[in-house]
Amino acid sequence: MAELQSILAERFIDAVVTAFGEDHKNIDPLIQVAGNPKFGDYQANLAMSLAKKVGQNPRQVAVTLLENLKLDDISDEPTIAGPGFINIKLKRDFLEAQLEAMYQDKNLGVTQAATPQRVVIDYSSPNVAKEMHVGHLRSTIIGDSLVRVLRSQGHDAIGQNHLGDWGTQFGMLIEHMIDTGTGSDANHAISDLNTLYQASKKHFDDDAEFANRARTRVVKLQSGDEETLAKWRQLVNVSMEHFNEAYATLGILLKDDDVKAESFYNDKLQGVIDQLADLGMLKESQGAKCVFPKGYNDKEGDPLPMIVQKSGGGFIYATTDLAAAQYRVNEIKADRIAIVTDARQGQHFAMVFQTVKEAKWDNGVKFEHVPFGAILGEDNKPFKTRSGGTVKLSGLIEDAIASARKVIEEKSPELDDSIKAEVAKAVGIGALKYADLSSDRIKDYVFSMERMLSLKGNTAPYLINSYVRTASMFRKAGLQPADVASVTMALAEDATRDLALKLLQYPAAVESVAISLEPHRMCNYVYELASLYHSFYAACPVLKPGYESTRDTRLKLCHLTAKTIQRALGLLGIDTVEQM
Repeated sequence: MAELQSILAERFIDAVVTAFGEDHKNIDPLIQVAGNPKFGDYQANLAMSLAKKVGQNPRQVAVTLLENLKLDDISDEPTIAGPGFINIKLKRDFLEAQLEAMYQDKNLGVTQAATPQRVVIDYSSPNVAKEMHVGHLRSTIIGDSLVRVLRSQGHDAIGQNHLGDWGTQFGMLIEHMIDTGTGSDANHAISDLNTLYQASKKHFDDDAEFANRARTRVVKLQSGDEETLAKWRQLVNVSMEHFNEAYATLGILLKDDDVKAESFYNDKLQGVIDQLADLGMLKESQGAKCVFPKGYNDKEGDPLPMIVQKSGGGFIYATTDLAAAQYRVNEIKADRIAIVTDARQGQHFAMVFQTVKEAKWDNGVKFEHVPFGAILGEDNKPFKTRSGGTVKLSGLIEDAIASARKVIEEKSPELDDSIKAEVAKAVGIGALKYADLSSDRIKDYVFSMERMLSLKGNTAPYLINSYVRTASMFRKAGLQPADVASVTMALAEDATRDLALKLLQYPAAVESVAISLEPHRMCNYVYELASLYHSFYAACPVLKPGYESTRDTRLKLCHLTAKTIQRALGLLGIDTVEQM
């Protein structure tokens, strides 16, 4: 099935071409969902943007468009409002047919890409030898949701976990391990990664002789010394166990094959420098080798350098990011590359992308930085423990599940313990994810466990419970969805029509997220859908005695709503449950 807004857009483009010629066929019709019921179902403000191009006032353009617009088969006669808005109310039989097509479609109307893109999503990227903390939450779940959305459209979305596993800090860590005998017997001796890091950092800061040995150890690591590499592998292996445990609990799609750590690019870094030199893009600044991407200046207005090789010969993040860009373009054959990180890294990636463009390494690939804001405590300061320490991700997950268990105990004490545990995990993890994803990602948001676990309002528990209520209609009726699959869709009441229109907007919501890389758009959609379902349920009794003639068609609408809520939450990485 074609998505509604696409159908309307095609009809409007045909009208534009007929009325004003082929020169205007690429204009955007800007078909939008009408914000007010009196304007119909959809509204097009095409006339305003077209008016300047054809030298007429917008209302006259709208009149001309209506004379050439062929919507008789799908819409009542369109009307013109204000300076030239064209309002459309779709015919009931057309809506019913579209709804039936959505019901029968395994993708719920989401169009599969005719030419799938290979899209690299760089996300999560924790550091080896450090426990994951709350700061890793946003990148991990935002990136995971984007992978799910793009795959739902048939694109080849490839996760890349750019682990921080290389650099000067590993000389410090490994030298401390050797000094203290850490990890000499078994990996479990370095399971507390934070303790190891903190101890080695203190040793480095307090002991100049140790600091010198640590720097020498970095050189040994980079030159492939086997003893050094063995210790490094211990750090990586224990860290990966820790990361994978967090990913499994959170339901994150990243696998070991998705790991392309900093060390992966180590043997490619000198090649990056050599290529930049050959292109004449390298300049020295205070002994370091730099590039000066166009368009970036310091406070004095002078060109801003991006260091790619330190004065001592070492490489830094920018060098690795340039090597990663080359690998993803040339080896993975990406069509689109998106890197999900803290917004504070925005300028860094903008300069990296500009350098790639100037070096002509991009090969037509679209590079995007997907920035996000910070997680704040309820005091509107960076989210910390009560003692001021960093909030560990594992502790946050445990707290969310435990808090959700309390909510479930109060709401449904009759459930079996095994079901309570299943529901608590789904609701707790879902609440963590939804509270993050439902906020415009570029903005900071305040972390409140109480608010995110509320059964009311725009929260995961509310939406999961909406799915449960919707899906449970069949249990109450003693029926299966298959029992109503052949029933004809009927949209006789305003509430059923409103719900149908929102259901049919699901493909557009998916497309919107795929283009913008903003998961909160899907959160807005599914919350509006659940809210409309509750309005429908109140206005249109389903199982109440006396409504037997409408029972099955309304049950079918309930089933499509349940499927759509479940699918939308799934694209956010949130599981549903059958009881709650």
